[in-house]
Amino acid sequence: MPVVLSLAAFGAASCTAASTSSTPPPTLTISPANGSRGVLPGSTIVVSARHGKLRHVTVATAAGPVSGHLAANGTWQGAKPLTTGTNYTVTATAIGTNQKKVTTSSAFQTLTPRHIFRAMITTLGTDPNVSSGIAARRFGVGIPITIMFSHPVSNRAAVEHAIQIRTSKPVVGAWYWQDAKTVIFRPRQYWPQYTTVQVDGNFDGVQAAPGVFGDRDVHLSFSIGPSLIVVASTRSHYMKVYYKHRLFGRWPISTGRPGDDTADGTYLTTFKNNPQLMTGPGYSLEVPWSVDITYSGTFIHDAYWSVGEQGSVNVSHGCINTSPAHAETYYKMEEPGDPATVVGSPVAGRPGNGWTEWFISWPRWLRGSATGDAVVAGPTGSSLVSPASLSAAVAGAPLYQPRAGNANANATV
Repeated sequence: MPVVLSLAAFGAASCTAASTSSTPPPTLTISPANGSRGVLPGSTIVVSARHGKLRHVTVATAAGPVSGHLAANGTWQGAKPLTTGTNYTVTATAIGTNQKKVTTSSAFQTLTPRHIFRAMITTLGTDPNVSSGIAARRFGVGIPITIMFSHPVSNRAAVEHAIQIRTSKPVVGAWYWQDAKTVIFRPRQYWPQYTTVQVDGNFDGVQAAPGVFGDRDVHLSFSIGPSLIVVASTRSHYMKVYYKHRLFGRWPISTGRPGDDTADGTYLTTFKNNPQLMTGPGYSLEVPWSVDITYSGTFIHDAYWSVGEQGSVNVSHGCINTSPAHAETYYKMEEPGDPATVVGSPVAGRPGNGWTEWFISWPRWLRGSATGDAVVAGPTGSSLVSPASLSAAVAGAPLYQPRAGNANANATV
């Protein structure tokens, strides 16, 4: 029960019986109530006054004070949900219409859960072989945000509500549950170039599954670099390179020969090496200026040995071959998360073979959210909104988003 304290005694001592009845004493209500134990985390502290106005509220914990705000109706509410295993002391003061002051306190303790979950936010996907080779804090315009949990999440909507995204430029996106322990954020269109991003997983006190709570928050900051997008055609044997939303070059290439076809799809660059050791049936060599786009080892790389075939025929083992000069130029511009689209292949792209989040259309991506809502982010934070309330995206492929169905066999730009 909440704490209620009255100042009736003060009124009786200073006023006549008639004035006391016409001037009710102020009362304060604090929730959770004084002496409560095992209070469920996730709720917030609420303080209200009757027959008076709140003048001051403080909330103390061992980790420091808790902030809050006074609503238009005169009720004070904590700015953040209650966290697990925490002792709180709330002290509030109100002044009544009779100018009398009342101060009261409430001390309570939140639940210390038997089972907790941990979370990790990353831009590096879920493949440790790729993640361990990347040390970037600046990424390409296609980069997703991945949050991995140590315990299966059944209360997925609560988890989505607990995440805040702050972006220096307006961004529309959505969360997509890859599985019970992985949720991924992707923009509706590619990130605006030169955007800074702050992700706050406010999971302390969130119940992710029955009896399983988060006990700490997690954070990640990163930035988006200049837009760099390539579209490689297995049919024309040329690759268009777009830099900062303009056509930068049209380079001759050679893709996978029949039987080793380079699969269609909009991939994201993952890591790069100069040189990269490549091995396969009948070959093992150090390849200069190599940028990876799939987990199975599809690279955009220097192929000095096939320059004569580039622009006319497909002779590679599945990689995208280009000249030494072009490979070096692309290598030096690339950052993890730059989109690389392959079109015209007789082979469809395989979901999960690399960062293939852009294989999925926006409507299908929305269906992967537990709330069904889109995320609208900006400098002040993010909110969940109905997709029906969004204005239509006006910028198209390939500079601002890939074409739907990009991973289908014989896809086109």
